[in-house]
Amino acid sequence: MKIIMLGAPGAGKGTHAKGIVAKYKIPTISTGDIFRQNIKEGTELGKKAKGYMDAGELVPDELVCDLVVDRLAKDDCKDGYILDGFPRTIQQAEALTEALKKQGTAIDYALDIEMEDQAIIDRMAGRRVCAKCGATFHVVNIPPKKEGVCDNCGGDLELRDDDAPETVKKRLNVYHEQTAPLIEYYKKQGILHEIDGTLGIDGVAAKVAEILG
Repeated sequence: MKIIMLGAPGAGKGTHAKGIVAKYKIPTISTGDIFRQNIKEGTELGKKAKGYMDAGELVPDELVCDLVVDRLAKDDCKDGYILDGFPRTIQQAEALTEALKKQGTAIDYALDIEMEDQAIIDRMAGRRVCAKCGATFHVVNIPPKKEGVCDNCGGDLELRDDDAPETVKKRLNVYHEQTAPLIEYYKKQGILHEIDGTLGIDGVAAKVAEILG
């Protein structure tokens, strides 16, 4: 079961990826984690990536794809995986398709959690993160027992800069320019499944379960 999670920032990809991981016992593959691991281990691919990052440059799509495909060959991915944050562009998607084809495999599902921009902006503006332990709450959907205080450790809950409305608008603009075209790309491949993100956590989880079986 090889899955790509699509959807704008704040649509709930991370939340539902965790649910899939728990149910199907497959790993979430993050490009950030891959970079850190390869750099830490001093692999050839890691050294190449570090060279670009140290120079303040973007790691080229081809190298990112090589790092991802190398990670997907590990034993823990033999029953499937969820790709988180990759591919971000059509070029990366095409490179991934070709690389997997050479291995005789392919992505099975592209799950697109759909939400209107304003709904995402409103949702993100209500999110609060504990400054001490990193736990996440929402003033409406997952409120803490005491306003402004973390249920887990008693730390202060904060609105992150990333979640401020103006920042979210900028992130959404980048998403629409670069990543939204992936929806059409995977639709043409016949593996796209669109899910209404306004159904709430339980509603979206039920739809995901229905799709994946």
